[in-house]
Amino acid sequence: MLLQGETGSGAGGAAPAAAWLDRGTLESLAELNELCLALLAEQAAASAPQTGAAIAPLAELWPHLDAAARRRAAACPYLLLEAGFTDPRRWLEATAGQVTEAREPAYSSFFTVPAALEAARLVFTYAWHLASTQPAAARLFLGMPAPCAAAISRCSLRQMYALAERHPEWLRPRWSDRPEIWRELLAAAATGDSAVLERARLHGLTLLAAEVRLAPQERPVRS
Repeated sequence: MLLQGETGSGAGGAAPAAAWLDRGTLESLAELNELCLALLAEQAAASAPQTGAAIAPLAELWPHLDAAARRRAAACPYLLLEAGFTDPRRWLEATAGQVTEAREPAYSSFFTVPAALEAARLVFTYAWHLASTQPAAARLFLGMPAPCAAAISRCSLRQMYALAERHPEWLRPRWSDRPEIWRELLAAAATGDSAVLERARLHGLTLLAAEVRLAPQERPVRS
């Protein structure tokens, strides 16, 4: 299993990952997740109709999450936002510069609040850093299959920043159509019960591992 192979345990959550990842990588993930949660809360307050099912549990539970509970939710060992990281074709074509405006597929925007652009910049930059320096961590934290990691790692930081500026609409909550997953995580964070919180985190890791296994394996786009 992916998680067992990369973390050393199928039931240890983030703890085994700490054995082979530097502390800064894990701290950056938690910090970024806190920003993700704040963005989702802002979007929930905006009450935009297109934001989908993932916002509902956040809108319900966010007022009951104090600062400590929000930190617990943010400490899950995967990024709470995604940007098509399981879609190799999107990244292979975008990073190869072969997608013209006329051919570019349309992706509907989930976020409508201004803070989404800065979040996209940070998420894209973090993805580039992991893909370039720790591809196993990109696989674990972002659900990024090898073809995506390889394509992104070939970019410069300036190119990734430009992609974030051009495609903030790629940014979405992870499992945006699965509100029960969000409710499980946020409710566990609110209670502070470590066993319940660990089960919620492992549920997310298991889903992420399955997505990586099922992701299409695209061949590199030739220039």
